[in-house]
Amino acid sequence: MISFSVGQRLREIGIRVALGAHRGDVLRMVTGQSLRVSLAGVVLGLVAAFALTRLLSSVLYEVDPVEPITYAGLAAFLVAVSTLAAYLPARRATRVDPAIVLREE
Repeated sequence: MISFSVGQRLREIGIRVALGAHRGDVLRMVTGQSLRVSLAGVVLGLVAAFALTRLLSSVLYEVDPVEPITYAGLAAFLVAVSTLAAYLPARRATRVDPAIVLREE
């Protein structure tokens, strides 16, 4: 989905680069936007998981339903994967020649 989003924004990225934006700035912009979305998803997911632990606590035997290490590890893993998923298409988009992107319709 992130790759598709970056593909849709190639013209905007080409304009930014043509107007003098540094490729690192564009890379930070795209990965930062994706990171904000993934952090919001992780926060909402953690809130939902904590809320649902009461329903599942009767099913879990000898397992702590609110184990902070598991929640923190999974949240960090999801944020890392989403950042990598945003970085690769963003890096590819910064290497596009602005003249070619601007000529396409």
